[in-house]
Amino acid sequence: MHYFVTGATGFIGKRLVKALLARRGSTVSFLVRAGSEGKLADLYKFWGANKTRAIPVTGDLTAKKLGVAADDIKALKGQVDGVYHLAAVYDLSADEESQIQVNIEGTRNMCEFAKAIDAKHVHHVSSIAAAGLYEGVFREDMFEEAEGLDHPYFMTKHESEKVVRKECKVPWTVYRPAMVVGDSTTGEMDKIDGPYYFFKVIQRMRQLLPPWMPAVGLEGGRVNIVPVDFVVAALDHISHTVKDLKGKCYHLVDPVGYRVGDVLDIFSKAAHAPKMNLFVNAALLGFIPKSVKKGLMALAPVRRVYHAVMKDIGVPEDMMNFVNYPTRFDCRETLKALDGSGIACPNLNDYAWRLWDYWERHLDPDLFIDRSLKGAVGGKVVLVTGGSSGIGLAAAKKFAEAGAITIICARGEDKLADAVKEIKDFAGKDAKVFSYSVDIADEVGCREFCKTLEEEHGGVDVLINNAGRSIRRAIENSYERFHDFQRTMDLNYFGCLRITMGLLPGMVKKHKGHVVNISSIGVLTNAPRFSAYVASKAALDAWTRCASSEFSDQGITFTTINMPLVRTPMIAPTKIYNNVPTLAPEEAADMIAEACVYKPVRIATRLGITGQLLHALAPRVAQIVMNTTFRMFPDSEAAKGEKGDKPKLSAEAMALQQMMKGIHF
Repeated sequence: MHYFVTGATGFIGKRLVKALLARRGSTVSFLVRAGSEGKLADLYKFWGANKTRAIPVTGDLTAKKLGVAADDIKALKGQVDGVYHLAAVYDLSADEESQIQVNIEGTRNMCEFAKAIDAKHVHHVSSIAAAGLYEGVFREDMFEEAEGLDHPYFMTKHESEKVVRKECKVPWTVYRPAMVVGDSTTGEMDKIDGPYYFFKVIQRMRQLLPPWMPAVGLEGGRVNIVPVDFVVAALDHISHTVKDLKGKCYHLVDPVGYRVGDVLDIFSKAAHAPKMNLFVNAALLGFIPKSVKKGLMALAPVRRVYHAVMKDIGVPEDMMNFVNYPTRFDCRETLKALDGSGIACPNLNDYAWRLWDYWERHLDPDLFIDRSLKGAVGGKVVLVTGGSSGIGLAAAKKFAEAGAITIICARGEDKLADAVKEIKDFAGKDAKVFSYSVDIADEVGCREFCKTLEEEHGGVDVLINNAGRSIRRAIENSYERFHDFQRTMDLNYFGCLRITMGLLPGMVKKHKGHVVNISSIGVLTNAPRFSAYVASKAALDAWTRCASSEFSDQGITFTTINMPLVRTPMIAPTKIYNNVPTLAPEEAADMIAEACVYKPVRIATRLGITGQLLHALAPRVAQIVMNTTFRMFPDSEAAKGEKGDKPKLSAEAMALQQMMKGIHF
């Protein structure tokens, strides 16, 4: 038997070729584009064959008679038992013109080629998309009844099948596979399509929520999913065993079918994500008139929010049009043809875990994104304020090691010189490190510093607002110390603003930039004894939220890090911190690196988020909890203006420490 296959390099095609070659004495000629011959080595290895049995034929799907040379057509004339046409665009997001050229005109060219070589039969692999959005059960003997063909993918699949039915001069058979997913035994898949678009959402649910937490799912229409091994086995079997194939159509579908909500729940279970116990029927949105939906989408803010949400969850916008998919597919002829063969579509519950496992190991988009700090800041200008010690110094060392042009600033020149030496010792002598002595609480000095940065370094790409001061003192001990609040605000809030606003014009001009503000867990928990410090950081948080909204369309992003306690010189005077869990400066620097790589809006610890939720949901309870800790942990002797360095802890305070061991404050 001699076969000719288009789309032989595709996901289904290469497996079909392997199945055809497994037949004794068979030979497969396959269409390949000019210049692609060098890519065939892997295919031959997969097929376990050489060019004597798997023969490449140079051509072009979009050209007349597939662009096959006259000599090749002459050599194939009368020799081909079956043409298997699989080449097509299987992408909902592809533009209409390319789908017309490949799906419709490509099929027409295939029909002309099949006639030119006097092929005995054409096996056209169509799709259930040819039915469009038909309301009800679509039988295998139905075609003209298709409806809802407005989408280019549905339209071109329908029209390409029409070309075969109306124009093909060679006996033909049509096969309509359902939504094809990976191999049911290995999970192997070559691209993200169909249900795979929702895998990232499921993965994020698993990362954010414990598996026992009930989740809300989306109920919708019925979708039909089949693994690629079933499609290939069924296609191979039917095309060789059914005696009268002429003019027949077979639905290669799952006889059961699943609702959208069931599919999401099955894959959530496979991913060990929260189980969806409650489903919201997407059909409820059907009452909204199309004219209203269209009018809403015409509004720029609505359109931007919608696009942003869909991009964030990784789902193509067109997919939402098919959540309420209305069509079910009859497959009686297919079941009859497969009877006794042992070929049957497996239950999705039995192989979903293999699909998930393969996706997470090989197809997860995050695997192909450069998530290294070097990829984020290499060659870029990074400014770290307060970079001569503590968190700032630890972060600067990481940036320099990653290849950034690292600039640190602080007040003390001697400490800056020592810091530069330490950074270069860590990152290498060739590291580009610069230091500037500046007090960011000084308006004139800040203005000159920002001007110097523009002139000497072309501005800043990444700004780390790390410089700050902390005061741990109860309000009752601050009645005569109003200057504590003024000084803290002047550095932590106004100082950061002076630097940020001085550098923002340069970022706007370049249409890119990232600002990382080191805030505090205290802003989320409203920690007692930190009223001056928390107020200054809360002001910075509020300003950042406003700024991020204003500059979101300018290519400038902001990240706020609600940093827990870090063991730095800033907290050294408070001896009581020797008894509570704190981060090392290097661990804090890792959080800053994460902010630069992923650019999230906020980074916070679980304790901080819990505190924020408690204040939002039960503010009175939160006050009682915080007041209890306030009384448990007294002011330091320094805060009281007294001498002494030993913390005085009650038994309750020590018990609380043990209970929260390992939780970073």
